[in-house]
Amino acid sequence: MRAVLVVVLVVAVGVALLWVFQRRLIYLPGAGPVPAAAAVAGPTARDVTVVTEDGLELGAWLVGPSGADRRVHVLFAAGNAGSRVERAPLARLLAAAGFTVLLLDYRGFGGNPGRPSEPGLAADARAGLRFLLDHAGARAERLLYVGESLGAAVVTGLAVDQPPAGMLLRSPFTDLAAVGQRAYPVLPVRLMLWDRFDVLGTIGRVRAPTVVVYGDRDGIVPPEQSARVAAAAPGLVRAVAVPGADHNDEALLTGDELVGAVIELADRCCPPG
Repeated sequence: MRAVLVVVLVVAVGVALLWVFQRRLIYLPGAGPVPAAAAVAGPTARDVTVVTEDGLELGAWLVGPSGADRRVHVLFAAGNAGSRVERAPLARLLAAAGFTVLLLDYRGFGGNPGRPSEPGLAADARAGLRFLLDHAGARAERLLYVGESLGAAVVTGLAVDQPPAGMLLRSPFTDLAAVGQRAYPVLPVRLMLWDRFDVLGTIGRVRAPTVVVYGDRDGIVPPEQSARVAAAAPGLVRAVAVPGADHNDEALLTGDELVGAVIELADRCCPPG
C-alpha cells in the first residue's frame, strides 16, 4: 500500500510541475542577444524595434529586397524555438526574389523582454503588422503572412481580424493540444494546457488565399494535421506535401518548394502594378 501511495505521490508531483512549468516546455527561445541584422541577414537588412500594445520593445530585422522590388511585404512568424537568426537564410532568399521581410522575434525570444504566451504572441504579431504598415511602407493589399509551425497558429489568428492579401502556413498543427498529446501520451494534455492555439477552429474564419506547405515525414507535427488544416481553409489555393521532409529539414526551411510557394502566392495575390 505504501509503495502505491509513493507512486501516486510521485506522479501527482510530476503532473503538478508540468502544469506549472508548461510554458517552458512549449516555448524554447534561443539565447540572446542576437547579432546585428546585416551581419546575418545580408546588406539589405537592418535592426528595427517593434513596440507592442503592452509596451514591450521587441527587436526584429527588416530585410529589404535585394532583387527587383515586388513591393510586397512579408510578416514572418517563427516557430516555438530559436530566434530570427535561424530564419535569416529564408529571409535572404525571399529578399533575392524581391520581397521585404519582417523577421519578428516574439517576447522572450532573441533577447527580447517579456515571457511568451498565446495572448502575448498574438500581441507581438499585431505589433509587427502595425510596424510594417506605419513604418515600412507596407500596404495591406500587398502584404503576406508566413507562419512556421507555432507561427502558423499566430498568423491564422491575426488574419481573422487583420486579413492579409495572402497567407502561407508551414507545418501547421490542428491545435497545440493535439501536438502535446502526441509528445506526452499518458498525460491529460488537453485539460492541462493554458495556451490552445486552435488553428482548426480558427481558420474557417480566414478568407484570404491560403497555401499550406508541410513535410510528409514530419515527426513533430503529423502531416495529417497539416492536411486537415488545409482542407478546412476556405481560401485554400494549394497544399504542398514535400516528399520525405521532416519538421526541421532544410527543405522546409529554405527549400525550393517553400520559396516557390511564397512566390506563387504573391503572383496570385499581389501581381505587379
